[in-house]
Amino acid sequence: MSQPDLSYKDKKVISIGTVSELTGLTLRQIRYYEERKLIAPYRNESGTRKYSFTDIETLMDIADKREDGVQTTEILKELRLKEKKRESEMDVKKKMLQGQLNAQFKQGRGRS
Repeated sequence: MSQPDLSYKDKKVISIGTVSELTGLTLRQIRYYEERKLIAPYRNESGTRKYSFTDIETLMDIADKREDGVQTTEILKELRLKEKKRESEMDVKKKMLQGQLNAQFKQGRGRS
């Protein structure tokens, strides 16, 4: 299964070992955050985890919050709220674009 066209930050191409090196997190910590649903790596046909630069940023944010004593359940709530907000913003953008297209299409039809 291939990944859809994504920005370079969202392409899941980085191995867990490299993520560990970049973040300073242990493999166990990274897997634990996955178990807690804080991060969702891509898995290829053989089950190998692949991460994106966005995932690395999320992991660093999680690690900072954990150092400050924030529980994983609270971090998960925050991540879900951010995702809902992002989805809502995308819905608004889609509706605005559709409205612009509809207005343009109607305007163009009226000229004929």
